[in-house]
Amino acid sequence: MTDTFRVFLVDDHAVFRSGVRAELGRESDIEVVGEAGGVADAVAGIAATKPDVVLLDVHMPDGGGVAVLGRIGAGPVCLALSVSDAAEDVIAVIRAGARGYVTKTISGSELADGVRRVAGGDAVFSPRLAGFVLDSFTGKSAAPEPPLDPELDSLTPRELEVLRLLARGYTYREIAEDLFISVKTVETHASNVLRKTQQSNRNALTRWAHNRRID
Repeated sequence: MTDTFRVFLVDDHAVFRSGVRAELGRESDIEVVGEAGGVADAVAGIAATKPDVVLLDVHMPDGGGVAVLGRIGAGPVCLALSVSDAAEDVIAVIRAGARGYVTKTISGSELADGVRRVAGGDAVFSPRLAGFVLDSFTGKSAAPEPPLDPELDSLTPRELEVLRLLARGYTYREIAEDLFISVKTVETHASNVLRKTQQSNRNALTRWAHNRRID
């Protein structure tokens, strides 16, 4: 095993990537060799830098962690790093090939330890998330607790994608380009989201989304 663990960061938030890079930069045995904010750049960067570990965001506008895992094959070890602690997200990336899943509430030292552990062959999970995987593979229900937010649950996957980008400050045109749909279609989805969430305007919707950690 190498004395230095080479890490590649994949997350569509540049500020978050900078924070992770700074935290891991304090570790003498970890080197961040590259980063990317989208699936295509991630796949190309991973191929070019050949890292030991990829820290992988689950949700990104152009496909997210599962899409990256599906395109890099049997390459480096991947550790999912996400704001989401939903059972379906955890199970999806583990089935796609990730070696572990931790949430973004993790400390810098804990993340560094997670990098070392997955590089050494261990599986790493934030507290309680491992139970989702065990339940999934033993045939028990891996569904999250009963919905407590019917407005959020009423959104379709595409409406949720649009909501996430709106909350990040994207314009309708930028959303259309990211999702490969027309501006008119974005407007329709945005209107549906406002109606279903019972918000009066985009500013109110952004606050609503941030309160639910959708960004």
